Amino acid sequence: MKRFKRKKQNAGAGVNGNGSVTREPDCGRKQKLAEIHQALMSDPVDIETLRKAAASKGGLLTDEVRRKVWPKLLNINLYNLPHKPGRDVREHHKDYNQVVLDVRRSMKRFPKGMPATERGVLQEQLIDIILEVLKHNPQLHYYQGYHDVAVTLLLVVGERMAIAMLDTLSNYHLRDFMDPTMDSTKHILNYLMPILEQVDTELHDFMIRAEVGTIFALSWLITWYGHVLSEFRDTLRLYDFFLASHPLMPIYLAATIVLHREKEVKKTECDMAMVHHLLSRIPQDLPYEVLIGQSQYLFDQYPPSLLAKQAALQSRRSLSISTFQAFQLSTLHQRPDSVLQRLTKAQGSTTSRHASRHSGLEAALPRDRGQLWGKGNRMVKMAVWGLSATLGAAVFAVAQTAMDWGPEIFSVSSAWMWIHTLILLLMLL
Repeated sequence: MKRFKRKKQNAGAGVNGNGSVTREPDCGRKQKLAEIHQALMSDPVDIETLRKAAASKGGLLTDEVRRKVWPKLLNINLYNLPHKPGRDVREHHKDYNQVVLDVRRSMKRFPKGMPATERGVLQEQLIDIILEVLKHNPQLHYYQGYHDVAVTLLLVVGERMAIAMLDTLSNYHLRDFMDPTMDSTKHILNYLMPILEQVDTELHDFMIRAEVGTIFALSWLITWYGHVLSEFRDTLRLYDFFLASHPLMPIYLAATIVLHREKEVKKTECDMAMVHHLLSRIPQDLPYEVLIGQSQYLFDQYPPSLLAKQAALQSRRSLSISTFQAFQLSTLHQRPDSVLQRLTKAQGSTTSRHASRHSGLEAALPRDRGQLWGKGNRMVKMAVWGLSATLGAAVFAVAQTAMDWGPEIFSVSSAWMWIHTLILLLMLL
C-alpha cells in the first residue's frame, strides 16, 4: 500500500497523505446547501456543481435535497413523470413470480420499526415499479439484486419518480447487468484486478495465487452495495456518489475496499475459500468518506480507458461505458424546476383552451345540424340529394364508358365503390 499512499499526497483537494478527508473543502453544511440551491436555480441547471456536491464529503446531506438533485443527475423532468402502474402490469409477466419472491425477502431493506402495514404497501409498490420498468424496456432482463436498487429509490423519492429513475439507470448505469447472460457483468468485474495491480502488486499477486477471482464483489456491484450494508445512511451516501459518477465507479470502490483491507487479506491463508470468505463480508464500520475520496483518486489516476488496454478487458464492449459520455452531455441543458413548472402550467393552459374550443365547437355543431336538418330545411336537403344523384349518374356514365374500353382495368364493383364514397362525402358536408 506504500505506493498508493505516496500517490495520495498529490491527490485532489480533500484527501491527505493518509487517505483521510481534510476539512478544507468542506465549507460548512449551510454553505453547501446554499451552493446546491443556487445550482438548482441556475438556468440551465449547474450539473457540475451538483455532481461535485454529491461526491464531496457528506454527499447531498438530506433526503429532501436528494429528491431535488437525484432527478437532475439523471436528466429527469419532475413535471413529466410516468403514471402509477395499473394492475395490468402484473398480468402475464415472465418475471412476476421471481420479483415477488425477491421483494418479499427484502424486509431488512426497510427502516427498522416501520409498521408492517406500511412496509406491505411499499413492497407492493416496489413490485409494480420493477415490472413497469421491465415492461417498458423488453430488451432488459431482470436479475436478482435489481430490487435492492429499486427499493433505495422508492424510499427516497417515491413511486413515480422511482420508476423514472430506475428506467434511466437500467438503460445506462446498470445496463450491463441486464443482459440475458452474465458475460457483460463479468466484464465489469474484470476491471477489479487490473486496478489492484496498478496500486499494490503484492496484494494483486497474492489474490491471483489464491485463485479467489472477483465473484466476491458481485453483489456489491449489481446492487450498488445496497444488499450488503446494514446502515441505510451509508447506502444513501454511496448512491449520491454513484449517481454523480461514471458507471464503473462501483468497481473502483470495490478495489478501494480490498486495498483498505490489505493487511487482513495478506494475513489470511492463501486459499480460495478462505480469502473469498473474508472479502465477501464487508465490515460495517468502513470509513466511507475516506473510501469515496480514494475511489475518485484511483479513477482519475487509472481511468477505464487505460485499464481497458489490457487483454482481459478487450473482449467485450460495455454498453454502460460506451453510452455514458452522451448521457452526461444530455444532462447539461436542463431547466430549473421553477421554469419547468411554469412551462408545464402554460402548456396545460394552452391544451385546456384548445380542448375548450374544440368541445365548444362540438357542442355547437349538433345544435346547428339539428336546426338545419331537424327543422325541416327541405330545400337544403333536396339540393344536396339532387347534387348527389346528378354526380352519381355522371360517375356511373363515366364508369360504364370505361368498362366498354377496358373491362379488365375498371370493374363494376370499383365503380360503385367510388359512387358510394362520393355520396357519403356529400352527406357529411
